Amino acid sequence: MMNEIYELLDILIPNPVCELDFNKDYELLIATVLSAQSTDRRVNKVTKVLFTKYDLIALAKASLDDIKQIIRSVGSFNKKAVYINKIANSLIDNFDGIVPNDREYLESLPGVGRKTANVVLKILFNVPAIPVDTHVERVSKRLGLVPKTANVKEVEEELMKIIPIEKWNRVGDQILLFGRYYCKSRNPECLSCPFKERCKKDD
Repeated sequence: MMNEIYELLDILIPNPVCELDFNKDYELLIATVLSAQSTDRRVNKVTKVLFTKYDLIALAKASLDDIKQIIRSVGSFNKKAVYINKIANSLIDNFDGIVPNDREYLESLPGVGRKTANVVLKILFNVPAIPVDTHVERVSKRLGLVPKTANVKEVEEELMKIIPIEKWNRVGDQILLFGRYYCKSRNPECLSCPFKERCKKDD
């Protein structure tokens, strides 16, 4: 069963990549924080302005009002402006401005939960991880990979059991992108979906 899913995902999404734009490690961290309840496309528009105007040191000293003005098109921008400022200060104070390969530290930062830490660790350090966002949760339930009643943590745990660890990073990205572009929350492309025979969307 899983081998068929891997094969079809390889056909649909042969080159899964993170769609957040970043050039520096802290930019990925901040962009991922901003992506909560927002789209990567919108975040990329915001961070293009934010990271052109500010580097990490400047972000640590920046006016919250100015940060809010730049990121206001992103959901929860008031809270996220505070998160950005505190993250910048913490990285400078504790790690000389470098994002560390340290899950416990990352998850202690404001606005950083397990999903965000997973994204950062797997992209920056190739740590095996399956970040679970709304797309991954939706697809996993529709394909019957996890129970429909599973919460986000349970979805991650179930996927980690059934997918070999060496495939976590690639398959996790493929499931996310499949949910983003094919198995959408609204108007999913069910008629052309190669998984339609196993889909439990309407069960």
